[in-house]
Amino acid sequence: MSATPKETLEQLLNHMGYQVQIEEHQHEEGLLLDVKTDDSGRLIGRQGQTLADLQYLLNRLLFQADNNAPKVTVDVGGYRLQAREELLKRAQEAADKVRKWGDVVELEPMNAFERRIVHNALRDDPAVETHSVEVEGTSKKAILLRPKSV
Repeated sequence: MSATPKETLEQLLNHMGYQVQIEEHQHEEGLLLDVKTDDSGRLIGRQGQTLADLQYLLNRLLFQADNNAPKVTVDVGGYRLQAREELLKRAQEAADKVRKWGDVVELEPMNAFERRIVHNALRDDPAVETHSVEVEGTSKKAILLRPKSV
């Protein structure tokens, strides 16, 4: 496979039978590859699971070729952007509850990529701290938000 992330993803998807166009974008977390295809639903999968698996495979391939390869985010038709905005909204609403009532709030189980988004979004909040906790029977973890100890 080719050395560049875009070409590697293109080849991978072509081998899987997809006709795609891929746009490269730089964003705060590194390189974003946005896939355009007529069959976006199959590439996204249920709750984005196929997309998450595709991103994992791409990053494994890139890392195998170069141990210093930067992590690449894969999106299909803006799905991740929309899901990210919704996740940030839920995290802020939960943080508002913690600030207002002082209670512990638990967010739904999520994968590592989603947890990283929430932890980073609330990292500098002076009143709220976040912790990932195991969820029995799944590989996902939930995030607990609670008031910061003084």
